Amino acid sequence: MTDEHQIPTTRQTIDLTLFELLAQTRRTSLRVDPATPVPRELVERLCRLAMWSPNHKKTWPWRFGLCVDGGRGRFGETMADALQSAGLDDEAKLEKYRQKYRRAPAVLVVGSAPGDSEIRTIENRDAVASGVQNLLLGATAAGLASFWSSGAIAANGAVADLFGWEPGTATVAVVYLGWPTGEVNVPSRPAPDIAVLDD
Repeated sequence: MTDEHQIPTTRQTIDLTLFELLAQTRRTSLRVDPATPVPRELVERLCRLAMWSPNHKKTWPWRFGLCVDGGRGRFGETMADALQSAGLDDEAKLEKYRQKYRRAPAVLVVGSAPGDSEIRTIENRDAVASGVQNLLLGATAAGLASFWSSGAIAANGAVADLFGWEPGTATVAVVYLGWPTGEVNVPSRPAPDIAVLDD
């Protein structure tokens, strides 16, 4: 049997219908058990999967921060403090930020490192965002429920400081991960509108 970390030397195929099923049944759901932990090794595996998304110029911009147990509350306090400093004075919203990351046993914060130019920073974010989709599909394959929440631009600096990321790192996703306690409906999607040039 091949070690899970060993990269195959020949291209392998999987049944496209099975992959379609995986993509089409991915859930955006917070119906999770907040008390049952997600194994650290599984989260690490999902992060490795994220890093297989396309990355122009091989800048490796992914940054990951995992919040579990009390770390979820610490992350919430960081978010609330940063937003309050930026001018948010709605105490109910601030309290929601302090508490909401406790809804799942694992909260994975995914950042995008800045590039050496504006265009490279944009390309880095594209790579990280596509990697988050890899991560979500992997979570679904592993039986986890997941929820992709955006961060808050005003808190980017505080979040980068919290995790020790370089200045200018932007939060692309705050991903709640947990074992599902119920099902959610899968919304339908419109058919793709494809403009074809064939002449």
